[in-house]
Amino acid sequence: MTDVVLTGGARTGPAGEPAPAPDTDEPHRGGSWLRFAATKAGGALVSLVMVVVLGFFAFRILPGDPVRSLARGRRVSPEQLDAMRIEMGLDQPLMAQFWRYLTDLFRGDLGYSYTYNQPVSELIGERLLPTLLLTGTAFAISVLLGLWLGQRAAWRRGSLFDRAQTGTALTLWSVPTFWLGLLLLLVFAGTLHWFPTGGMVSVGSGATGLALVLDVAHHLVLPVLTLAAVIYAQYLLVMRASLLEEMTSDYLVTARAKGLNEDGVRRRHAVPNALLPTVTLIFLALGGLIGGAVTVEAVYSWPGLGYLTFQALRAPDFPVLQGTFVVFSAIVILMNFIADLLYRSLDPRLRTA
Repeated sequence: MTDVVLTGGARTGPAGEPAPAPDTDEPHRGGSWLRFAATKAGGALVSLVMVVVLGFFAFRILPGDPVRSLARGRRVSPEQLDAMRIEMGLDQPLMAQFWRYLTDLFRGDLGYSYTYNQPVSELIGERLLPTLLLTGTAFAISVLLGLWLGQRAAWRRGSLFDRAQTGTALTLWSVPTFWLGLLLLLVFAGTLHWFPTGGMVSVGSGATGLALVLDVAHHLVLPVLTLAAVIYAQYLLVMRASLLEEMTSDYLVTARAKGLNEDGVRRRHAVPNALLPTVTLIFLALGGLIGGAVTVEAVYSWPGLGYLTFQALRAPDFPVLQGTFVVFSAIVILMNFIADLLYRSLDPRLRTA
């Protein structure tokens, strides 16, 4: 029997050699999930603080005077203009305005709109639902269409279907969103008169119930088509590239050897593994999609946050611009944070790296 000698508190074997470390069934992990989440949350918080700071000063360098814009077309004396500046707080030094903005924001107060004469938080609350309706519908269509076409194009690599789908996707992805919106508006609303030119409901219709739903859906077609046509391409291309990498894997050969047909191999084995990078892209693109709806809402006069931002730029209405900027940025940061957590949860390699 071999003796074990304890030297200086260390466990050693014969001849002073270190004893082997005891075996353990616990796998090595590169860090706890809570620590990872806390790190990402801290980064998200820092990003949000930078957004608040940069957003305030960036809008202050825009050309134009909010007071003179509000007084345009009216006979207003210089004394009245000065009184309006005092009422809006624009007479104070820039740093004093910034400190007031920070303290109000900390209390949940986004300010008071110069143009609409109501709290910015109420304006955002009124416009948030139309934006979510537009972007949510476009997002669902683009994801389903992109993933379905992407996996079929990859499975038929080099075929006419593959070349047609990738060529169409690349073309639409390179088209400016506002240009595509104007083109669709000109053809389907201005020439063919199939769809309304703008708005969310028909003016003076007074529709309720099912008639209102159909009216909103009729107005929704062109804006959704514009957004979905541009963004579905990235899902198609990423899904296609991911599936092409999986098609040479050994587990697919094993699945075929078990007697599965090609559709079963694709649906049950290849596609689930190829979805991993696409899931992350979905959340990253969702945040940007909501912020990127400004051009589409401006083209179609859709009464959402994007159109509100476009109108506020003309004044310029600083409180509205700052409020929408913070909301858009917070959504993007939140989606990025969720994507990081979800990717770590889905990919076991990141949990043990």
